[in-house]
Amino acid sequence: MKLKVTLLAAAISALTMAGCGQKQNSVEDKPSQSATEAGVAVSTAANDTATGADSAAIAEANALFEKQFQEHLARSPQFKTFLGMKEDYGKWDDLSPAFAKETYEINKRQLEELKKIDPAKLDDATRLSLNLAIRNQEQDLEDYKWRLHTYPVNQMYATHTGVASLLINQHRIDDAPDAEAYISRLNGLPAHFEQLTANLKERAEAGVIVPKFVFPYVISDGKNLITGAPFDDGKDSTLFADFKGKVDKLTISDEEKAALVEQAKTAMLESVKPAYENLIAYLGELEQQATTDDGAWKLPNGDEFYQHRLNVYTTTDMTADEIHQKGLDEVKRIHDEMREIMQQVKFEGSLQEFFEFMRTDSQFYYPETEEGKQRYLKEATAIIDTMKGRLDELFITKPKADLMVKAVEPFREKSAGKAFYQRPAPDGSRPGIYYANLYKMSSMPTYQMEALAYHEGIPGHHMQLSIMQELDNVPMFRKFGGYTAYTEGWGLYSELVPKEIGFYQDPYSDFGRLAMELWRACRLVVDTGMHSKKWTREEAINWLAENSPNPQGDVVKAIERYIVMPGQATAYKIGMMKIVELREGAKQALGDKFDIREFHDVVLANGAVPLDVLEELVNQWVENTKAAN
Repeated sequence: MKLKVTLLAAAISALTMAGCGQKQNSVEDKPSQSATEAGVAVSTAANDTATGADSAAIAEANALFEKQFQEHLARSPQFKTFLGMKEDYGKWDDLSPAFAKETYEINKRQLEELKKIDPAKLDDATRLSLNLAIRNQEQDLEDYKWRLHTYPVNQMYATHTGVASLLINQHRIDDAPDAEAYISRLNGLPAHFEQLTANLKERAEAGVIVPKFVFPYVISDGKNLITGAPFDDGKDSTLFADFKGKVDKLTISDEEKAALVEQAKTAMLESVKPAYENLIAYLGELEQQATTDDGAWKLPNGDEFYQHRLNVYTTTDMTADEIHQKGLDEVKRIHDEMREIMQQVKFEGSLQEFFEFMRTDSQFYYPETEEGKQRYLKEATAIIDTMKGRLDELFITKPKADLMVKAVEPFREKSAGKAFYQRPAPDGSRPGIYYANLYKMSSMPTYQMEALAYHEGIPGHHMQLSIMQELDNVPMFRKFGGYTAYTEGWGLYSELVPKEIGFYQDPYSDFGRLAMELWRACRLVVDTGMHSKKWTREEAINWLAENSPNPQGDVVKAIERYIVMPGQATAYKIGMMKIVELREGAKQALGDKFDIREFHDVVLANGAVPLDVLEELVNQWVENTKAAN
């Protein structure tokens, strides 16, 4: 199940960063490697019928899906918190190698359980769930081989910042026991960080150390969390302010509130501070061993590992060379479209000169003030609200969960990406959140505001992920699982759709859309360049700066992100191209019978699926529509 690999990361770090893409040619000339290697035919309505369906077998299969999901959920206190549950509310997840090995053995046993189900007795929907469950389990077992090839502490997502994010954004305090659970988690950080340090040491012994440039970021983030009261004489620290603010809202006596705050203060001084200090000290030691050769190729069996990551993230078997060339082709196409924008705004000069104009002209940037930040948040919210009023033109199914726009918290804004999304709580206790990183307003040009809001909010991540969580009669593992190519591909596709119904009226805003599309096309080039072709960090920075209009700070942060997350950034463009390809194919096949609302329902109705499965679902809808007419 995807719970082990993707869900906790989503809960803690919300790694849904902005991206974009557009149709060109098919990205899948061969069957998906992960599908064929799974040893099962990908079963969807496209190639199966339910004539032999047996209600008892269907019920038994769905009961097994739920049992397996709950078995893994029971092992993750943090994911329970993400789901709004308060079981094990004062605990952290177990990070030990022994726990990871135990999870691996559970996965093997669960896979055997799944393979005992006879797919011939299932209806199409349950057969799809079975095949996805098998596919996910086999991927998780394969991932175990590469468990040491990860960076548990990096500038994009890290255990030591993830715990703070969980406490602030997900640990609700509705009564005194909830506050005590918060304090318990504070007191649990020394042991939690000891496990983290042991994992970092194990990776270092295996030759896996995060690149040298990462250390100043992660050390700074750690220091930020133990700066301020009660750690020093400054204003309340991030965690202390969060705890006090939540406790202050409780309907208990002032004496009880004061007692809880005092307990939290003690925990912060006696547990939190030494936990962070010890981790920071070790990171300082590890920094001395780090190198500046940043690509995945440097890791043990690095080429094989990188191809595995590409397969997982894109849900295709495209090679690094194929992805690299696809990126070069797309960059050329988008550059040509940008030149058309230059003509519209009557800019005289080269494309590079236009890029420089867009980077530096003050009309495109709000001031580095609190007023400038609030204006950005207000206008981004207004863009989303306007789009809400047009959804009926595009969608049949719409999310119930609300959405809010929020600035990234100060403790992590320096290292976090420019924008990302956090799912709402399934019980409705927390809305979806579009986070805008306003650390430097010079990195958030107003001409990209529209596309970013559509990608992270509506009709992008909020719409897709909320609808997935709200689906009826779908196993839990599918409601909370995910495939990056599908999820991020939808986010990028969501940047294009508003253009098609009349948005981006300002040509500079339309340039922003193209700039974000270009950004994701460039990712195909620089990600494969660094991790397969041995480009240096500096070579990748220079190439991206030359071929995109983004400011230098944006470029550096992006390249550093791609370094610590090999392959992930390629999924955006690959996924979006596939969705557009399927849409255009359906339009050609159906002619005036094509309904964009129905197409979108097909894409969203099954939640996240691999791209080859999505293709089968769309093809079956096309055939059903033809038959009905």
